[in-house]
Amino acid sequence: MQITLDIPEQYLIDQSPIEFGKRIKLYAALVMFQSGSMSAGAASEFAGVDRFTFIAECQKRNIPLVDFSPEELDAELEDLRKIA
Repeated sequence: MQITLDIPEQYLIDQSPIEFGKRIKLYAALVMFQSGSMSAGAASEFAGVDRFTFIAECQKRNIPLVDFSPEELDAELEDLRKIA
């Protein structure tokens, strides 16, 4: 599927339309991952980058790769204690 966007030329300074499109896809993927609507794997695929690049982009923007609530972490730790 292809989606067409009209971008004013003033926003394409120092980059080609193709490079700008890649940035838009990456930023969209980062936002969808951060909001929980995409997994890291799906977001990296959507952005057209490998997982390592996607993880590095998340780190640059302080987007956590794992987002557990304190209660979820407590439950995980309790489960691990039962195994040990």
